[in-house]
Amino acid sequence: MPKVALFQATSGIDPAENARDLVAAIDEAAEHGAAMLFTPEMSGMLDGDRARAASNIRTEQEDTVLAEVCEAAARRGIWVHLGSLALDRGDGRWANRAFVIDRTGTVRGRYDKMHLFDVDLPTGESWRESAVYKGGEGPVLVEGTPVGTLGLTICYDLRFPSLFAHLAEAGADVIAVPAAFTVPTGQAHWHTLLRARAIEAGLFIVAAAQVGEHADGRATYGHSLAVDPWGEVLLDMEKAKGVGFVDIDLARIEEVRSRVPALSHRRDIVAPSD
Repeated sequence: MPKVALFQATSGIDPAENARDLVAAIDEAAEHGAAMLFTPEMSGMLDGDRARAASNIRTEQEDTVLAEVCEAAARRGIWVHLGSLALDRGDGRWANRAFVIDRTGTVRGRYDKMHLFDVDLPTGESWRESAVYKGGEGPVLVEGTPVGTLGLTICYDLRFPSLFAHLAEAGADVIAVPAAFTVPTGQAHWHTLLRARAIEAGLFIVAAAQVGEHADGRATYGHSLAVDPWGEVLLDMEKAKGVGFVDIDLARIEEVRSRVPALSHRRDIVAPSD
């Protein structure tokens, strides 16, 4: 039964400082016997000032946060799901990209966030990710991780159950949902949506989240969660910054799916003809 770690962070506008926090989290996770560490969305830099952020955006090959995380994973012999980094695609747009890094420090998988957060909230907050980011082209699975086959999503993807159904039907045992949820949407929907996605897909959800007041002025909800296939919350980090731990019993997937085999009963929905 693999033990995994979740890093609940308050990432700021300085990539070097965030990299130090990530390396410290890797060290702590390894020291406590975790086979894999999960980190939040925008672990390398969380900065809503896009003009200022642009000075710190690098290509994947040049990104120092990614390089330091890979080095630390190799040094400590631990897998890392790096929730996401803002990266230069080389075509004038940015990518919100997740990475799965193995215990040798090798990148085993990449996923660009498919669904971009373009909303106006009742609080007056307005977000337009599509103004600078380009969405990913499709879902990604990474086989052979300490938690079996890992499906990758990022934050706003949580609201699109068809993506989770696809990942489950393609063989995912665990789906990662790194996030930087706003406080209003987190209070209203975070727990409900994560539990629903776990129940619908009959698998584990691991959701490492940003928390607290950030240097760019925003506030994030926290409550990094691990949810089992029955919808039971195994870990809720609430508002605590730091590293939490949970055991993932993969045998639970077959147990739950044998009781409620909804995944095998799923049918394609065709719109009725006139």
